[in-house]
Amino acid sequence: MADTVRRRIALGVILALLAVLPAIATALGKPDLVTLGTQVAIYAIAAISLDLLIGVAGLSSFGHAAFFGLGGYTVGILAFHAAEGDLFLGLIPGVTEAAIVWPAAVGVAGVAALAIGALSLRTTGVSFIMITLAFAEMFFFLFVSLKTYGGDDGLGFRRRSALPFINPRDDVAFYYVCLALMAGFLLLCGRIVQSRFGRALHGIRQNERRMAAIGLATYPVKLAAFTLAGAGAGLAGALHANLLRFVSPDMLHWTMSGDFMIMVVLGGAGTLFGPVLGAAAMVCLQSWLAQWTEHWMIVMGPILVAVILFTRRGLWGLIGGGR
Repeated sequence: MADTVRRRIALGVILALLAVLPAIATALGKPDLVTLGTQVAIYAIAAISLDLLIGVAGLSSFGHAAFFGLGGYTVGILAFHAAEGDLFLGLIPGVTEAAIVWPAAVGVAGVAALAIGALSLRTTGVSFIMITLAFAEMFFFLFVSLKTYGGDDGLGFRRRSALPFINPRDDVAFYYVCLALMAGFLLLCGRIVQSRFGRALHGIRQNERRMAAIGLATYPVKLAAFTLAGAGAGLAGALHANLLRFVSPDMLHWTMSGDFMIMVVLGGAGTLFGPVLGAAAMVCLQSWLAQWTEHWMIVMGPILVAVILFTRRGLWGLIGGGR
């Protein structure tokens, strides 16, 4: 009971800090904190979506960056063709309206996740991990080879996606858009986990054979979760592309998948809100430690090991007293 109260208090404090972050940044004279907070919100969406696979369904995907990158490139490519005034593949006109571009990014990533999941989920264990990694690397090298869209140098564009009644050039306004989307996605995933579908995922994680024995078709359930997670990563990729106004193949690299996995484990797998803490810790530590040394990973590594060894459910478990 005390743990629950402690977590609720911590959750309220964290949400309050996120809500007033721009005011804190202004008071401290550090506007870059708003950009840092925006990056946290974006990475948190990707980490939450991966937590649906790792923490809830027990599927350790190492190709999540593929969907993150596909979402980003959807925004970048459509913005590129909008600026050039021509058609993508001779069929699709360029567009910069967020109401069109962002759902398109989610859809592209979701369809890719459906196709990749349909093949990958026929395997388990290490084979599943390696197949998801292989698909991500295939997309990575695909975009490296597309010289029209910058190849390995990446693709930049001038303006963020247009939003009704909001100036996307305003970093504070864009921060609140990303924060609202993160909160909405977190609530959506929370409702999913508490539903019968979520209970089925928990059962699959604990003992898939037993779930199959009682009559549950586990493959469609896992595929639905994989598709949803991919779509969530696509949304995060679209927002990340808008934040930087730049996309590159690095968004699809296996190291990005590793970063998302670290955020989930660091924050607490299976907790949904834990990955938000993991994303905040990862981004902030990387930013602050990089100011001291380029070898910041030497410090990050022991921190991650200590959290895994001495807490039961990452930073979220530590807040609740779990050890």
